[in-house]
Amino acid sequence: MAKARTITNICCIGAGYVGGPTMAVIAQKCPHIKVTVVDINAQRIADWNDVDLNKLPIYEPGLADVVAEARGRNLFFSTDVDQAIDEAEMIFISVNTPTKTYGVGKGMAADLKYIELCARQIARVSKDDKIIVEKSTLPVRTAEALRTILTSTGNGVNFEILSSPEFLAEGTAIQDLMNPDRFLIGGEQTESGEAAVQSLVDIYANWVPRENIVTTRVWSSELSKLTANAFLAQRVSSINAISALCERTGADVDEIARAIGKDSRIGAKFIKSSVGFGGSCFQKDILNLVYLCQHFNLPEVAAYWEQVIKMNDYQKHRFAKKMIDSLFNTVSGKKIAFLGWAFKKDTNDTRESAAIYVADELLQDRAEIHVYDPKVTEEQIFADLEYLQEHRPNSCHSSEFEKLSSDEIRSLVTVHNDPYEAMKSAHATAILTEWDEFKTYDWKRVYNKMLKPAFVFDGRNIVSKTDLEQIGFRVYNIGKGE
Repeated sequence: MAKARTITNICCIGAGYVGGPTMAVIAQKCPHIKVTVVDINAQRIADWNDVDLNKLPIYEPGLADVVAEARGRNLFFSTDVDQAIDEAEMIFISVNTPTKTYGVGKGMAADLKYIELCARQIARVSKDDKIIVEKSTLPVRTAEALRTILTSTGNGVNFEILSSPEFLAEGTAIQDLMNPDRFLIGGEQTESGEAAVQSLVDIYANWVPRENIVTTRVWSSELSKLTANAFLAQRVSSINAISALCERTGADVDEIARAIGKDSRIGAKFIKSSVGFGGSCFQKDILNLVYLCQHFNLPEVAAYWEQVIKMNDYQKHRFAKKMIDSLFNTVSGKKIAFLGWAFKKDTNDTRESAAIYVADELLQDRAEIHVYDPKVTEEQIFADLEYLQEHRPNSCHSSEFEKLSSDEIRSLVTVHNDPYEAMKSAHATAILTEWDEFKTYDWKRVYNKMLKPAFVFDGRNIVSKTDLEQIGFRVYNIGKGE
């Protein structure tokens, strides 16, 4: 039986939403292990190294405290990728795997070019045996491609490939890492593969109970990540489908969610209706799953999962259409305040945020959108809208949309640091992110400064419809009958 290596030096390629927090927690919990996070983005590394912890490139509750404890002790951020690879015994690959925007699998398949570049760099630099850990979300059997690249160098170095996908929820990532439901490790069912798995188990076991560390074959681990996100997204789309029916029948989707959530077979998580799910994982992973099913000639399975995405698109379109219909069938030249741009609270991540797509639909009618988000920068908001013009998905609701220029977007969208300024003289306010602070606003003050009739479209069902209507607002909530 091969003996597990005791790891004392880890390298992580990729300093993003997964690599940064994950490595920070490993470094904090394992002070005997040197952890180096590398990235070719010099500005991102500079931000991770900034003495002002408020300037970390990622906002995540608790992250700054973890970084403050470990950085400079055994946690390092660097742009010297070659040196970190050379010194490391275990290398985590945590780079972006976006959906392809070109070629075979366009709009569905994962673009693995960054993974391949990492593998080639590791193969070129490595002089001794390494354990490679897939941390990025990847299609099943990617480990096979990694192994082929890594073992084709002919330099005699042995590489063991593990899959250990992240199951973090942004906004609670540090808590998820500190007290995980499970850490999953997939490896080869060989002596050396099992020894590599044990090496990673030994690292996680510094703070995670052994029964919460699940080991599988590598293919099962890769597919487990896609499946977990598909199941969670399916629950959101399912309750959102019911929300549309609630609005037509006078039922209340929150009451229904509470009732079915008491059923132990169903549970209460991920059945909160909203304007739609976002984030870096759900849509990307389901599209990847759809593509894999099509690739393996399983069209019925592909169609099943694709419907989850279609329902999410429908929910965002339905919300935007409700706004336009309520505002007398046009929002042209009307000031619409957006509260929230991040895809969920307690994060500055905007990837696939519902706010982007609702804004895009209103901009088609030349609405004047005024945005306030406590953590998202003006630069990011404009980047999101401009990127969408070039890479708008082919949904049934956007196929006829006009492409807006950067100048047009910047003339129609204003970003505010003060929420009350964003809502002043607005025709309507739309709540797109469930930030807690929105519940505490002086809504009487807001009402007095808005144009009348004053509309609130609550895409997260976080404010009291009754209270706001007593003030004088006309309120629309997702999934609540008139």
